[in-house]
Amino acid sequence: MDHKNPMAHDVFGISWLDFNLSNVLMMLVASVIVFILAVAASKNLQRKPTGFQNFMEWIVEFVKDIIGNTMDYETGRRFMGLGLTLLLYIFVSNLLGVITMVTFDHYLWWKSPTSDPGITLTLATMVVVLTHYYGVKMKGTKEYASDFFKPLPFLFPLKIIEEFANTLTLGLRLYGNIYAGEILLTLLAGLVASGTVAGLVGGFIPMVAWQGFSIFIGAIQAFIFTMLTMVYMSHKVSNDH
Repeated sequence: MDHKNPMAHDVFGISWLDFNLSNVLMMLVASVIVFILAVAASKNLQRKPTGFQNFMEWIVEFVKDIIGNTMDYETGRRFMGLGLTLLLYIFVSNLLGVITMVTFDHYLWWKSPTSDPGITLTLATMVVVLTHYYGVKMKGTKEYASDFFKPLPFLFPLKIIEEFANTLTLGLRLYGNIYAGEILLTLLAGLVASGTVAGLVGGFIPMVAWQGFSIFIGAIQAFIFTMLTMVYMSHKVSNDH
């Protein structure tokens, strides 16, 4: 773990504006992969789907079920695009660092973008902001604001704290799971790279096994993030919450 993050400091001459170039690169890579998947799935659509179109339609149905289990689907159908995008983007992002991690001149360039707390907390903040936006849009400002004082007015401070807690837990849960997985993969890879027989035997097999398990964890975390997004959205837009 003796690597550093490639940083661009004082961007546009602004003293506090710094960018982690690895994060920028990996977010772009993840976005391009999701875009390619979406284009490939929607190209040459067939009435009887086969192959990749069939797989993508299964994912769409999966997201539809997530929405339907958290709110009335007639209310939640407008969030299909959001849920599908989050699920695919987070899953792809989670896998990028599982496949490999690339360092150049002691700078880590290739990793999972979701192994950085800045990215996961930004995604969580975006989700929470969207829940407030749609809450106001679908209920109106007055009715939406009154929900913060229900069922009892003195609970208002706790509901404000809950909004911050939701943001932190949503972002840090994703970050913690992916970052911990990358740490262990790095340690196992270092053991294999030692070149000793004990290192090869004791590192290679566990590393392959952990990569497989990390794929499972990446899928579960993408599902949890998407599901909680819809739960939070349901709390804001549904009248029965």
